[in-house]
Amino acid sequence: MITPEKIDDYAVASTTSPSALLNRLAEETKAELRSPQMLTGPVEGRLLEFLVFALQPERVLELGTYSGYSSTSMAPLLPPGGHIDTCEVDETHAAVARRYHEEAGVADRITIHLGPALETIEKLEGEFDLIFIDADKLNYPAYYEALVPRISPRGVMVLDNTLWSGRVVEPPETPETEMFVELNARIANDPRVVAVMLTVRDGVTLVRRA
Repeated sequence: MITPEKIDDYAVASTTSPSALLNRLAEETKAELRSPQMLTGPVEGRLLEFLVFALQPERVLELGTYSGYSSTSMAPLLPPGGHIDTCEVDETHAAVARRYHEEAGVADRITIHLGPALETIEKLEGEFDLIFIDADKLNYPAYYEALVPRISPRGVMVLDNTLWSGRVVEPPETPETEMFVELNARIANDPRVVAVMLTVRDGVTLVRRA
């Protein structure tokens, strides 16, 4: 993370605690799944919940279901008829997410699409009121370009990990770091959108249509 551990712990302690179900989901993810650092976590989970509360999106698109923490956080706040389409390439991850969606009573509001996200994006039609991008990093530019035209007029795109553990301010040493440096600059100078980067967890960028 980009903030000192004590500050990060304080932010978590100063945020309304997750439900017992989300805590169990997080514990299982850390104990059983690969790359537990990908877990959305309590602060960003609440941020996404707040966005759903404020925007009341009818259509949500998530790239990167993982174990279902973020979709399980967002779904209870959807308006009547609201729905989340979430994309995942790993069946093991999807199975965990489905189980928690069922237990949370929100499975009817969420569709998990198993397979490459770009293929799913092509199959889904129309605009989205909230888009959360937290999938394979090197495809972020492709996701961004595919979805900017499909942000609804009052919609918001959320891109996770845009500070990449702070490495974006150092000379790029990996393809992922170079990608984020270039993408962040592209977004900041894109006349089609208005963007703000937040120093939440690993960096969260919010984008809306200009």
